[in-house]
Amino acid sequence: MTATTDPYADFRQTLRDFAQQHCPPALKAKVRANEKLGRAEMSAWAKILQRKGWSAPNWPIEWGGTGWDMQQRYLFEEVMAQEDCPPLYHHGIGHIGPVIMHFGTPAQKERYLPRIVDGSEWWCQGYSEPGAGSDLASLRTAAVRDGDDYVINGQKIWTSHAQEADMMYTLVRTSKEGKKQAGISLLLVPMDTPGIEVRPIPTIDHWHHVNEVFLRDVRVPVANLIGEEGGGWACAKFLLDRERLSPATVPRLVRLLEQIEQPLRERGRTQQGASQHMLLERLFLAQAAVAGAKEMLISAIDEEMQGTLASSKSSALKLFCSDLAQQIIGIAFDMSPDYAARLIPNLPEGSPADVELKRELIHTYLFYRSRTLAGGTSEVQKNVIARDIFGA
Repeated sequence: MTATTDPYADFRQTLRDFAQQHCPPALKAKVRANEKLGRAEMSAWAKILQRKGWSAPNWPIEWGGTGWDMQQRYLFEEVMAQEDCPPLYHHGIGHIGPVIMHFGTPAQKERYLPRIVDGSEWWCQGYSEPGAGSDLASLRTAAVRDGDDYVINGQKIWTSHAQEADMMYTLVRTSKEGKKQAGISLLLVPMDTPGIEVRPIPTIDHWHHVNEVFLRDVRVPVANLIGEEGGGWACAKFLLDRERLSPATVPRLVRLLEQIEQPLRERGRTQQGASQHMLLERLFLAQAAVAGAKEMLISAIDEEMQGTLASSKSSALKLFCSDLAQQIIGIAFDMSPDYAARLIPNLPEGSPADVELKRELIHTYLFYRSRTLAGGTSEVQKNVIARDIFGA
């Protein structure tokens, strides 16, 4: 037999050495405890990566990226998850940055891309609206041309990180003629523009991460239009296909499952019976599912590199991983019934470390209820798959 060699072995070790040497222990502890990370934590890590030249691993070298292929990008996410390093902030690096590279003017690329790479500007996504979430094409936020400006009026909802963002990329209606999709445009909106109001939306996980954004006579230069007027739907589809093929999702689920496996096996040393056996069965099924998700992702990455990736595969992966994330965190929640007795607002000050960890698992459990909604609901993903495969 001929021994096989891993062409990425040295690359993987370089990633691991860097993560072990340069990611601050306090930051790793927050990631390991499943705390909700905000701008301070993710920006601190992004600056460390930038000094190495790794803050935009999926970007071409000309715009400050690494020039890595998709397999290297996956390995980066895999190793960083294994080493409990924070994820990259997706709205800039993963979402609007590639859209600007693909659809933007040279001036827009020069203005926005360097600030995404160095982390000096943070972005949020203004897509969903009341009554226009799953049916995004029904959005009503209007942008009316007035000389060299667009004047925007409307409301966005579920806008993650709007409270700490500098910029919002938002879909607006610039025409009511023809198909609904044909009248939509994509605008870049500074969040300090007069007329913008951000209101937090309380959620069951007690983390502040989503908001309502109200826009009242907000003036934005025409130069902030990405692509052509009426071309926003193409930009949105381009973005969502890449959002649903995030290489970070599966490695983070692998790491979460590893965190849950150890205490569950320790629990088995002192507790036996049907409940323990059922939890172990759920664990084994989740491990098999994660292995399947990894193979699906690697296959999708290969197709993306070959230019043959179908939207249905990205949607299938997103659909599968959203449900799997809820299954995995559900095992942790059910593993210890006293978690439910310590729900968040009543947790006493100065609680011991194990209780703090339990609190964060509760946060995560509740936060993961949104996984089948964010980035397009599970029902939307099923429709994409049906249209692509069956022409439905």
